[in-house]
Amino acid sequence: RLTAKNDVYSFGVVLLEMLSGRRVIDKNRPPGQHDLVEWAKPYLTNKRRVLHVMDTRLQGQYSLNQAQRAANLALHCLAPEGKLRPSMDDVVRELEQLSTFNDHNSHHHQPNGRQSSCSRSQKDAKPGLLAYPRPSASPLFASSGITRM
Repeated sequence: RLTAKNDVYSFGVVLLEMLSGRRVIDKNRPPGQHDLVEWAKPYLTNKRRVLHVMDTRLQGQYSLNQAQRAANLALHCLAPEGKLRPSMDDVVRELEQLSTFNDHNSHHHQPNGRQSSCSRSQKDAKPGLLAYPRPSASPLFASSGITRM
């Protein structure tokens, strides 16, 4: 049976793909790394080990705290039981907080401890310029027949 909590799990998989730069199933990886979710879960719970999961192409674009918060969000979305997963409202709220944290800080700590300046697009971004409605506020969500858990 499809529920909103199934969608939260799927979003967690997509978020993990974005953070890691890896496909969810990749048979070209070494044994034990074929399934992204199973491979990454142990790393997502440790603040220092989370860097093993992060895509190296993102290096310097986030703080260690932001990486941990994003990884923690993915981990909560991937909870085995649906009732333990956050609602999409909670997911959106956390993503907004991460985005606001990113917009209001002029320096990011790289994993090696050095600081780097924000990118030009981050400096020029106007807070609140793009606002996405919460899923519960969307007319599509209300008429889709999806039950909220």
